[in-house]
Amino acid sequence: MITTQENSLIIVPTGLLKVTAITENTRKLSPTEIKLSLVIPTYKESQNIPTLIQRLTQLLDTQIPNAYELIIVDDNSPDLTWQVAQNMTQKYPQLRVMCRKKERGLSTAVVRGWQVAKGEILGVIDADLQHPLETLLKLLAEIEKGADLAVASRHVEEGGVSDWSIVRRFLSRGAQLLGLVILPGVVGRLSDPMSGYFMVHRSAIAGQILSPVGYKILIEVLCRGNIRWVAEVGYVFQERLGGESKVTWKQYIEYLQHLLTLRFAKWPIGRFIRFVIVGFSGVSVDIGIFYLLREAVGLGLTGSAILSAEAGIINNFLWNDLWTFGDISCSQCGWRKRVKRLLKFNLICLTGLIFNLLIVNLLFNLFGINEYLAKLIAIATVTLWNFWVNMKLSWRVTQIDK
Repeated sequence: MITTQENSLIIVPTGLLKVTAITENTRKLSPTEIKLSLVIPTYKESQNIPTLIQRLTQLLDTQIPNAYELIIVDDNSPDLTWQVAQNMTQKYPQLRVMCRKKERGLSTAVVRGWQVAKGEILGVIDADLQHPLETLLKLLAEIEKGADLAVASRHVEEGGVSDWSIVRRFLSRGAQLLGLVILPGVVGRLSDPMSGYFMVHRSAIAGQILSPVGYKILIEVLCRGNIRWVAEVGYVFQERLGGESKVTWKQYIEYLQHLLTLRFAKWPIGRFIRFVIVGFSGVSVDIGIFYLLREAVGLGLTGSAILSAEAGIINNFLWNDLWTFGDISCSQCGWRKRVKRLLKFNLICLTGLIFNLLIVNLLFNLFGINEYLAKLIAIATVTLWNFWVNMKLSWRVTQIDK
């Protein structure tokens, strides 16, 4: 069994982050059938744990008595959160505690908790009391109706974010927009992809190797799991009453890293490399035409810049149409369709140019990042934007990428 003796700490699983299915043998080993396993990842939450466990127990005892377990997964908090929780296990026998000393991170803590869970339904909730506990029953009801994934959302009816500042609201919505750009087919299925409050049916993720990055696990579950039905329940995010917030700029960077990791796992790499090569050729054409117009023709600066930029765009379009997306464009013959693709390509590239200017100014003026580094980040971001949106709009992917 997972524990060495009653009320002891759970042994931390090692190896791949993979949740196994419940077998008949597993059921025989468990004296009672567990319906819901709720994982609570913690770090320096000793102030909140007693209240949280008491309230969760009162709530779930009225709905599914003796058919649930609460699993605290603590990252060896200096305030001994794990010990506070462990001291409560005699009073709350449904409470189990894990203390990790070699691993860190909220999302991996959630998966480690699910790995030792006994329930058919796996859930996660924050320990900071910012998630209204009553929403648990609504999430459970959606899973019982047949949903593979039930998510508590701040951005649907009856949802909200309490007294968040304008900056925090902007960052939250910005993260959602970024997710839609990078992973539209995944993030587009949710109104609140940054939610850390949800339940998933074990069968939807059993056997899948998970590779979460940072402090959010939901997108990983949706992207890698077999999720057919997604349900959302509105909730109002509460202000923290005790402990300290763990959200920093590092978490937003990790969120971006996670999005890109998932994107590249699905990305048509060969097509993207061709798109980048064509982009370099366009830069050469742009600079060459600009030089000729300025030096040989004597055209003004603005006129030369506009015409040379357009020449570079047309060059890129032609090569992309013939090479990068040639397998798609060959099934969309005719000059009318080609002109239509060119107009779309121009519009997307113009939008990318605006994004480029905004990103450079944001990184340099607001965050003080070196101007050349800011420019490189902007170019990389806009290249991804141009490729993805062009693939979806200018050249609709109608067959499997090769």
